[in-house]
Amino acid sequence: MKDRYLEVTFRKGKVLAAYLYLPRQAGTKSVRTELRGPGLLVDYGQGGEPIGLEITAPDRVTLDQINAVLEGFKLPLISQEELAPLKAA
Repeated sequence: MKDRYLEVTFRKGKVLAAYLYLPRQAGTKSVRTELRGPGLLVDYGQGGEPIGLEITAPDRVTLDQINAVLEGFKLPLISQEELAPLKAA
């Protein structure tokens, strides 16, 4: 997968969690997870590369927090529009 995308899980019409898939090779699996703040975790692949951001508390995680993590990995920042589904319900 060469492009990132956001997957949002809803329960009873409310956002429960989300996952920001980062660019990676097909079939790459998470081998380690690191907490990066309340409700925000980073999954890493076998080679130590970040492969996704778990957003377990969408109501607490901010755009700035996500972008700080992305910036730390020298990845493109995410826009408010890309995160709009987190505020959809």
